[in-house]
Amino acid sequence: MWYHGAMKRPISRFLILASVAGLAACAGTKASMKSGSQSGAAANGGAAEAAPQVPPTQVTEASLRVGDFVPREDLKTVHFDYDSAKLSPETLKTLKANAEVLKADPSLVVEVTGNCDARGTVAYNLALGQRRAKEVRDYYILLGVDGTRVATISYGKEKPLCEESTPACWARNRRAETLARVPPPAAAAPAATSR
Repeated sequence: MWYHGAMKRPISRFLILASVAGLAACAGTKASMKSGSQSGAAANGGAAEAAPQVPPTQVTEASLRVGDFVPREDLKTVHFDYDSAKLSPETLKTLKANAEVLKADPSLVVEVTGNCDARGTVAYNLALGQRRAKEVRDYYILLGVDGTRVATISYGKEKPLCEESTPACWARNRRAETLARVPPPAAAAPAATSR
């Protein structure tokens, strides 16, 4: 009886030590994967380091449920490089002008749509489109636009502007559009009745 109990302790300790070692190995793998992806960005000419740092936002987005969203001439579309959600200097200038329009009309509610070109899987492009839309929204918030007035949605590659398999067409489709909500029609006032 004593011998059996004594054998359980070393086995239990062995299992605990093996579990801890396994968890430590997993953590090391994740850390090396993260550092590997960072060195990949550095190998890309340091492009990731030059991107503007937009703070993540926790502000609730505007609802997409009420009203339709349509383009406006004073809210310009911005474009992205291939496989990127980084805001270029040209994009930043355009978004600053859009933000001024949004700040000038506090009743304006917008939807930022993230779009991709035809290359890549549906799932990947939906995720990339959402990152693009979120970067634009976060930049608007950084510039002083109330985040509760800005909604985001990704269409991935589902709403192309053109469908040719050319670099020029792909570049047009890699975009984020800022669309304005059409206010619902005002309810007609009841007619006055005379007696």
